[in-house]
Amino acid sequence: MSLYPKIESPFKRFTEGASRNKFDFSQWSRPEFQVLQHLGWTWTEKIDGTNVRVMWDGHKVVFGGRTDDAQMPLTLLAKLRALFPEELLEQAFGASEVVLYGEGYGARIQKGGGNYRPDQSFILFDVKIGNWWLQPDSLLDISQKLGIDLVPRFADGSVADAIHIVAKGLKSRFGDFWAEGLVGTAPLGILARSGERLMMKVKHKDLFTG
Repeated sequence: MSLYPKIESPFKRFTEGASRNKFDFSQWSRPEFQVLQHLGWTWTEKIDGTNVRVMWDGHKVVFGGRTDDAQMPLTLLAKLRALFPEELLEQAFGASEVVLYGEGYGARIQKGGGNYRPDQSFILFDVKIGNWWLQPDSLLDISQKLGIDLVPRFADGSVADAIHIVAKGLKSRFGDFWAEGLVGTAPLGILARSGERLMMKVKHKDLFTG
């Protein structure tokens, strides 16, 4: 049910030579990024965790990972069951079909998971109700109603703004360590001709020069 779309890097990479696997800043990874580069994208902190989907079909809740057969840590699964009882989702969404997309994050999830928090939990970054992707203000409202964490949002800005922020060194909103990067969503939920969401990731390891 509703796998999350792939989040692409802004540029293609060199495939050979001394710059192999580094960005080729002369080639955008897709033409839409070039056309929309100067608009105000919504940028949030990229969390280094494990993808989680919380799926509500109007009657029951199902938990999944990045793919339908992805394995989930048992401690995280227990936390999800405590955070998302069916009664709470029914109260919030009624009979609507909803997918909450987020990251399982915290201790023992990825190498630096303990930097975020000493336990394991869920942090929300997107919501789809029916065929509609929600806007940032609606995500905040849902996170507050459900009592769950929401990824930190940075000021809206152009792609160049985000690259500059990450390249000079962006500290995480969770503590004194480098953020993994930023994730940008195209303004007003603009989609590609195929109906795909237009999103990009600007990662610390690709850009930081300090």
